[in-house]
Parts: sequence; C-alpha cells; structure tokens
Amino acid sequence: MQTTSRMRVLQQIPRSVWVLGFVSLFMDVSSEIVHSLLPMFLVASLGASAATIGLIEGIAEATAPVVKVFSGTLSDYLGNRKWLAVVGYGLGTLSKPLFALAPTIGVVVTARILDRVGKGIRGAPRDALVADVTPPNLRGAAFGLRQSLDTIGAFLGPLLAVVIMLVWSDNFRLAFWLAVIPGLLAVALLTFGIEEPACELGAKRVNPIRWANAKQLGARYWWVVVVGGVFALARFSEAFLVLRAMGSGVPIALVPLVMVAMNVVYALSAYPFGKLADTMSHTRLLVAGLVVLIASDLVLAHGTHWTAVLVGVALWGLHMGMTQGLLATMVAHTAPAQLRGTAFGFFNLLSGVVTLASSVIAGALWDRFGAISTFYAGVGFCILTIALLSFGRSLSAVTSR
Repeated sequence: MQTTSRMRVLQQIPRSVWVLGFVSLFMDVSSEIVHSLLPMFLVASLGASAATIGLIEGIAEATAPVVKVFSGTLSDYLGNRKWLAVVGYGLGTLSKPLFALAPTIGVVVTARILDRVGKGIRGAPRDALVADVTPPNLRGAAFGLRQSLDTIGAFLGPLLAVVIMLVWSDNFRLAFWLAVIPGLLAVALLTFGIEEPACELGAKRVNPIRWANAKQLGARYWWVVVVGGVFALARFSEAFLVLRAMGSGVPIALVPLVMVAMNVVYALSAYPFGKLADTMSHTRLLVAGLVVLIASDLVLAHGTHWTAVLVGVALWGLHMGMTQGLLATMVAHTAPAQLRGTAFGFFNLLSGVVTLASSVIAGALWDRFGAISTFYAGVGFCILTIALLSFGRSLSAVTSR
C-alpha cells in the first residue's frame, strides 16, 4: 500500500522536475569527477596544505551564493529562469578543462571559482523553477526527487574517477578532461528538454532588489535564512572527508569511494525525507538531521581505520538527505511566489559566506591541532543550531498565546 502511494506521488511530480533532476545528475557526474580528486591533486601534485585547501574550498563555495542573489533576482525580473540556468551549466562545463591544464594552485583557484560562478548562476533560477511548476502539496517530494537524482550523479562521478585512476595509473589530468563530457550532456538536456511556463501577460517588471521586497519576504522567511546560516557553520567542505580518508590507509585511487558511499546514502535518503517534509514538522526533521551530523562528526573525529571513516561518511550523507531538500522546501514555503528567485538567492548567499568561514576554520584547526579538532568544531556548531531552533519554537509558543 505504501509502495502504491509512493508511486502515485512520483507520477504526480511534473515532467520538468524530472528533467531538471537528470540535468543535475549529469552535471554532478562532471563536477564530482573533479571534486573527488581535487584535494589529492592539490596535495600530491601541487604541494598544497590542509589550510590552503580549506581556503580554496571556502572561497569557491562562497562565490556561488553571492552570484545566486543576482541570478535569482534577475530571474524574477525577467520572468525567465531556464536560460539563466543554461548559462550557469554551460559555464560550469567550460571550467573543467582549466583543471586539466592547471600548472599552479592559482589556476586551480581560478577554475574552481569559475565553476562555482556557474553553479551560482544556475542554482536559484533552477530551484525557483522547481517551485513554479510544482503544486505546494508536492514541493517537498519534488525537491527531494531533484536532489536524489542530483546525488545519484554525485556518487557516479567519484565512481568513474576511481575507474579512470585505476585504468590510467592515477592520471588526474585525464580524469579532468573526461569530466567535460557529462557537463555537455547536462547543457544539451536543459536546452532542449525544458519548456518554461509562460509569464503572466501584462505583468509589470519591477526591480526585486528593494527594501520593500526585503520586508515583503517576511519574518518567517528570514528566520529560515538565519537558521540555514548557522547550520552552514557545521557543514564545512566535503574536501575534509577526502583528507580524512587519505589518512586511513586507503590507496589514492580508491579514496574517491568515500564520496561514492556518502552520495549513495544521500541519493537513497533525499526523496523519502523530502516526501516526509510534506507531512512532518520541518523543525523536528531538521533537528533530527543535526543529530545525525553530530554522530558523523564524532565517528570521523575518533575513527582512523577506513571502516570507521566509511561509517562517518555514510552518516554525513544521511544528514544531507534529511536536510538539504528540507531547507529548500522551507524557503519555498515561506517566500512569495513572485520573489522566489530572490528568496533562494539571499538564502544561499548567507549560507555560502558562512561556509567560507567554516571551511577556513576547519582547515586552520586541522593544520594546527589535527583532524579531531575540526570535527569537534562541527559538533559544537550543530549544538548551537539546535539551541537556536529550540529558542525559535519557544519564542513562537510565547507570542502565539
């Protein structure tokens, strides 16, 4: 009976959401081939330290959200989301050859930023498009489905990276060249497979970046932004998961398998938890995800054998499946329809800026005090987020009396 219900929900999800999911799948295959190998490439080929990797990842991850603000608001202003997304996916694809050609850390930084600019351009318009084409009662399932398909690509990418490294004797640069192919497939599918809903005739274009619109977004939306920002402190770059695996005795060619494990769990859990978000308290589900992240950090802090690292990484993937689609659903539910692009942009801006800080902190702690300090810092930030959520519920109870 439950299987029939799940199938009915999947059948109701609009075709455009499925297409966007497969676009994300192909792009994540492309990106994760690079990302699963990049920390090792930086250490083994270019002599980078953990602090340098943390800084690079932090800058890169902060770049995308800054761009998302402008792409999101531009999509609201133009009433067009698809073609901005096409530009973003195209830019991400064009960045891949730079990784293959990079002779220095500086060129890697340039390529990483260019890749994240592409992600920033496509992210908010794509998420707003999902919300535009999906009925409110199916948004959790729709975001969960897109995230699941996205994450299937995120574990296929590292798996392909392992195959490439084994077959071509740890040839990092060839792997980066091959990553271009699925990126081109993503751009082609988005270009020819999506037909955007028509804009309302006679609708007046207004500048979304106005103080009046900030107020129109409302207190509930800004509370979600604050919670997401504090949560981002606990979610430093996944490059540190790769570094942890490197220290567990796993051969270099097999290290990307930890990202495969994480993303398999992420892909399997994102849709069920996204569907659960349509019927369950968002706050309770988010707290549950934070508890899972605490468990992951504790295992990774103390586990040095590859089996323990694998468990910690799997728990990390489970927390992603529980929380990432949920946060997108919370934004979609609290933002006005005409400002959804702007809403996703501001949400991702704060989260990205905080991720820059968290990744820099994580790298500095790693170099100075060891891996255990990085993961314990993550535990502390998780506890802070749970405390903030509890305070918000208490405040809501008091004000509603």
